Amino acid sequence: MEDLFNLQARLGRAMEDRDLWPGDSPWVRPAMESFPRHLFAPDRLWTWNGHAYVPVDRSTDPTVWAELVYGAPADSTITQVSDGLPTSSLSCEDVVADMLDSLMLEPGQPTLELGAATGRNARLLAEQAGPGLVTTVEFDPTLAAAAAANLAATGGGVDVLTGDGGVGAPGRGPFLRVISTYAVDEVPWAWIQQTVPGGRIVTPWGRLGHVALTVAPDGQSASGWVQGLATFMPARGTSQGMEWDQVRGGRPPVAEEPFARDVQQLHRDAGLLFALRVIAPDIRVRTAVDNGAVTVWLHDGHTSWATIEATPKGQGPALARQYGPRRLATELDVAWHGWTIAGAPSLWDFGMTCTRNDQYIWAHDAETGPRWSTTTSPLRAA
Repeated sequence: MEDLFNLQARLGRAMEDRDLWPGDSPWVRPAMESFPRHLFAPDRLWTWNGHAYVPVDRSTDPTVWAELVYGAPADSTITQVSDGLPTSSLSCEDVVADMLDSLMLEPGQPTLELGAATGRNARLLAEQAGPGLVTTVEFDPTLAAAAAANLAATGGGVDVLTGDGGVGAPGRGPFLRVISTYAVDEVPWAWIQQTVPGGRIVTPWGRLGHVALTVAPDGQSASGWVQGLATFMPARGTSQGMEWDQVRGGRPPVAEEPFARDVQQLHRDAGLLFALRVIAPDIRVRTAVDNGAVTVWLHDGHTSWATIEATPKGQGPALARQYGPRRLATELDVAWHGWTIAGAPSLWDFGMTCTRNDQYIWAHDAETGPRWSTTTSPLRAA
């Protein structure tokens, strides 16, 4: 097995080559390199074999284990699987760096983390904030215990709580910085309540991107811009549904028809991809290129799937093949139209505003731009 520190250095160089180390937060790189991934990785990891997640144990397959810990900058390391689906991970190195940069953390700032997982992110936060200033909350008692052990072994100074991250850390704080390591469709009001006016909240939203919100001077809302694209695991108890292969199974398509839009644009335009998640939130979209032709995979996690395949060299319209009670390619087309009439905003044109009883995504301007409510519960907060 290659030396783990050599693999760590390889990953660091890949981050540098792709300009992924944040220039505005120079503390991030030395912190991440001082506390490498393998110090927090459990002895059992998981990998997808094309059909299911299977375990990889350090004791029996150390080389594969090490490569799972140190993949490419955009590769996460699955550390827990429950009921066949991933429920915890060491996040992608590029996403960790990007979110820490988005947090704009300064020394001396009390910080709350939701989702301790392995404890690595809390350790990085503590390196910048200082000892005794970071509180992290983990829902799973087993993970909380492992995170506490990892944090103790790497310097301590972090308070690890077991509980529901959705309620924050009642009785602690208030906090100047709040960061979540799991995705929420609706930002819990408790997070805003426990953050001081002017404080900053960074959280993944909707399993596709992350936002940075600033709490208003009166504490009655929080608003801010989308910071980047990435896929995150949802909060515990959130139904993830099935993976593409599980929805697809061996079922042949029941409908085939032309798809008139340019799927090349969908593959390369992050703003379009994010907009589709906003307008059609329960359609999961993935794209890839093979021999210059784009293929799009769509599914709803339950009963319906579709593929859209571009013709080689763009000769003629793409072909959509669909199965299930929903026609997902058709729904995608409708959502795409909604993005177009909103002015085709880029990823960086989107933002989010949260109030006690509502949450919405907006484009261009929080007050005057087009907006889409993302509130699903009848009442977000009491």
